[in-house]
Amino acid sequence: MINAGSRDELANEFGIAHFTEHGFFKGTEHRKAYQVNCRLENLGGELNAYTTKEDTTIHATVLRGDFTKAVELVADVAFHSTFPDKELDKEREVILDEINTYRDSPNDDIYDSFEDLIFAGSELGHNILGTPRSLKGIDSAAIHRFRARTHTTDKMVFSSIGNISLTRIREIAERYLGCYAATKREFERVKPIEVAPFEKILNKRTHQAHCIIGAIAYNLADKRRLPFALLTNILGGPCANSRLNINVRERNGLTYNIGAAYSSLSDCGLASIYFSSDHENSERCREIIAGEIKKLQTTALTSRQLSMAKRQFIAQLAIINEGAEGYMLGVGKSLLSYGEVDTLEESYRKINAVTASEIMEVANDVWREPSVLLYK
Repeated sequence: MINAGSRDELANEFGIAHFTEHGFFKGTEHRKAYQVNCRLENLGGELNAYTTKEDTTIHATVLRGDFTKAVELVADVAFHSTFPDKELDKEREVILDEINTYRDSPNDDIYDSFEDLIFAGSELGHNILGTPRSLKGIDSAAIHRFRARTHTTDKMVFSSIGNISLTRIREIAERYLGCYAATKREFERVKPIEVAPFEKILNKRTHQAHCIIGAIAYNLADKRRLPFALLTNILGGPCANSRLNINVRERNGLTYNIGAAYSSLSDCGLASIYFSSDHENSERCREIIAGEIKKLQTTALTSRQLSMAKRQFIAQLAIINEGAEGYMLGVGKSLLSYGEVDTLEESYRKINAVTASEIMEVANDVWREPSVLLYK
C-alpha cells in the first residue's frame, strides 16, 4: 500500500496515479504483461490494484502454499514495472472507456462532480480517472517521473493476513522487499481551503433526479471522527433501519436508493448523503433529509438508542473484519495513516466510549450548512 493518489498529481498529470495502477500489469523488467496477469491466476489466485485520492494499493489473494509467489510478484510489479509506451497506448483506450462508463452512470458521476465543486482549487478537486485530454499527455517517462516523486519507501507499508507464522511472513517480506534503498518524499500535501456552501443544479436529462447533500468533515487524526462515523451510520448507514431509509423510502416510498457516507483523509474528510428519486419527489426528499438532520442536531439519543446504535456499528465492523482481504486492507491503511493498528477490542472500546452529546456536537458542526448538487 502506497500513500500516493490523485491528490499528489501535478496540474499536467491528472489521471496519472490511476494510469500508473493500470500500468503495473503491463510488464516488468522480468515479466511480460501476459506473465504478470497469469502468474497467480494460473494458480487460482488473484492479483489486483486500486487507486484513491490518497492511496495506491497492489494486493493479491492466494492459497497459503503460494504466498511466496504472491509476495515476489507484488514486489516485482511495485518496483520493476516498465510501463512500455506500446502497452500504455492500448490501456489509455481502456481508461477512456472506464471514464465513459462513469459518465453513463449518473449515480457514480455525481460524486465526482460534487467533489470537484466542494474541493475546488485543491488537488482533491479533480477526477481520479483524469480526462480524455489529460490522458493524452501521459507516457512512460511521465509515469516514471511521477513514481520517483511519490512512490517513496517512507510512504509504503506491507500488510498480510493468513494462516502463516509471523516469522515466515517477515522472512519472505525481507527477502523480496528489504533489498531496496530507502527513499523519502520531498513534498507536503496542502490542506484544501473550504469553499462557501453552494447549491447547484445541472440539467443531465436523466430519467431520475440524483442529488448529493454534503459537507467537509473530520480528518483521520481528529478524535471527532468516530462520533461522526457513528452518526453517519445512524443517519444513513447500510442497514434497513437507518433513519433516512425508514423515513424517505419505507414510510413515504420516495426513493429506491438513499444513504449517507463519510470518508476521512489525511487532512480533511467528506460527509455526503445521496439519493435518487422521480423528479417531482426530489424536493420532498430533501425536506425529509433536512428534518432528520435537524432531529440529530437538537434531540440527544436516548441511552437505549445509543446502545443499539453502538451494538449495530460494532457488529458491522466485526462482520467486515471476518473477510480476510478487507481486514488485510484495513490493517494496511491503519498502519499507513497512524503508524499503528488497533485491535478489534480496542476499536470496540472506543466506540462504546462515544456519548450522545458528542454525536449532537458533530451533527451541529458538520451539518450546519451543507452544500447541494442536483442532477435533473
